[in-house]
Amino acid sequence: MSHTTTPTSGVGSGRAAAPRVAADATAGPIAARVAALDWGAVGAALDERGYASLGVLLTPAECAALVATYDAADAFRSRVVMAPRGYGRGEYKYFAYPLPALVADLRAALYPRLADIANRWAALLGRPADFPPDHQGYLDRCQAAGQPRPTPLLLKYGVGDYNCLHQDLYGAECFPLQAVFLLSAPGADFTGGELVLTEQRPRMQSRVEVVPLAQGEGVAFAVNQRPVQGARGVYRVTMRHGVSRVRAGQRFTLGVIFHDAR
Repeated sequence: MSHTTTPTSGVGSGRAAAPRVAADATAGPIAARVAALDWGAVGAALDERGYASLGVLLTPAECAALVATYDAADAFRSRVVMAPRGYGRGEYKYFAYPLPALVADLRAALYPRLADIANRWAALLGRPADFPPDHQGYLDRCQAAGQPRPTPLLLKYGVGDYNCLHQDLYGAECFPLQAVFLLSAPGADFTGGELVLTEQRPRMQSRVEVVPLAQGEGVAFAVNQRPVQGARGVYRVTMRHGVSRVRAGQRFTLGVIFHDAR
C-alpha cells in the first residue's frame, strides 16, 4: 500500500510467472461468489458509510495459499518496508503480472459491480461517469496513462506493527473504490490489527470507523473521496485508511486495488 502517489520502483518484467493460487472448487468460482452478494446492500452501505462488507468470500485454504506466496520471490515485483518511509511498521509486497489466479479472479469479478457504483458517484461529484464496464478496459486506460504496473499486494504485520492513515493513489488514473481481504484468523493468528477508516468532512472534525473482519472476509471502501448528500446538496468527503497496532501474532492481508501504477 503506497502512502504516496508513486510507489517504489519494482523489479523488471522479464521474470518467471507468479505461482497460480486456484480458488477452492468446493466453494464455487470466485465470479459466482461475487455475483451472489447482495449488491444493492453493498451499494447502500458504501453510500452511507464509505465502506461495505463483502462477507467471507475466501476459504481458509485459499487464505493459507495466498499467505504461502509471500516467500515466493517470483510472485512479486517489489517489497516495501514501512518504517524507513514513515508509513508505519511492517512490510508489504506488490504482486507481479501475471497475478495469482485467485487475485486476478477477485479483481475481474469485483470490478464491474464496483464500476456501477463508481460511475454513480462520479456523476454525483460532477465528474465524467466513464469507467469501462470490464476491468481489462480500465487497465487499458491505465496503460495509456503511463500506469502499467500491478497494484494488488500482500501486507505482513508482526507484533507492534501498524499502518498509518493513507490513500492508495498511484497516478492520474484512480479508481475510487478498493477492497481488502483478511487472510489471518483474528484471535487465533493475531490480536489487535483492526482496519481503521477516517472520514474528513468539510468544516468538521474527522470521523473514525473501526472495521472488524473475519478470516477470508473482504471489505470495499472509498480510495479518496466519496459523495455525501447534505441539506444543501451533495458534497465530497475525503477518506483514509490504516491498520491499528498488532498486539500479538502475525497478520496478513490481501489488498485489491483496481488502478495500476506508474
